[in-house]
Amino acid sequence: MSLLTISHLSAGYGRKEILHDISFTSRPGTITGILGANGCGKTTLLKAIANILPHKGSCLLAENTLESLSARELAKQCGYIPQKSGITIDLTVLDVVLMGYHPDLSLLQPPTVQMKEHAKATLTMVGLPDREQANYNQLSEGQKQLCILARTFVGARKLLLLDEPESALDFRFRNQMMQHLRTYVTAHDACALVTLHDPSLALNTCDELLVLSKGTRSGKISPKLTPVSKMESLLSSIYGTINITKLHDKSGNEHLVMIQEESI
Repeated sequence: MSLLTISHLSAGYGRKEILHDISFTSRPGTITGILGANGCGKTTLLKAIANILPHKGSCLLAENTLESLSARELAKQCGYIPQKSGITIDLTVLDVVLMGYHPDLSLLQPPTVQMKEHAKATLTMVGLPDREQANYNQLSEGQKQLCILARTFVGARKLLLLDEPESALDFRFRNQMMQHLRTYVTAHDACALVTLHDPSLALNTCDELLVLSKGTRSGKISPKLTPVSKMESLLSSIYGTINITKLHDKSGNEHLVMIQEESI
């Protein structure tokens, strides 16, 4: 059964349409990676689903049509992480994470003690222990991204939309971030849509990959089921000629690595 159903979605900026007639579904407990070249519409897709951009088509989450929800009700259902948080005023890391509870609180209602303790525990989980009183704007870009991830997690939303969350993270934290995301969607029967620049990371951490090209859907990949030859063909259409190699770590776990063929 699908949790998220996107039907004939088109969106853009002003009179310029960037995204054309996109349809797909996502199941509970899954991560869908969105791949494509720069300018193909990945960010536009997330903004349209989050109702930040006007669009044609429909976005159905369980039994809720997202377009019909108020901003407050939408925030209770959907957590959106942009490439940049937009936070410029001085706030503590804990205050930023507690913002994830705002849709569930009435006007001027303070967070509860339980909310604060959960927020601290979530910061520890994402790799920011003992940083709750630090100034958010003095964190590194990678630490800021982890803080915003914690803010999204505490809200317990059914749909997470993450725009290039790995862009400022080093190798270790990229993989840990995706592991945290996996734990979240499994525990909450939620689904996540994630735009990623690293195809190898996507191939090894996502259940499905939606491939975009020039604003249209080129295809969908299930890394554990789709034949390597088909994945290579589809990804070569957007990245140039690539090869996908299967490697095994010391524990015997299989990993897929995408390699760009050199052009001479």
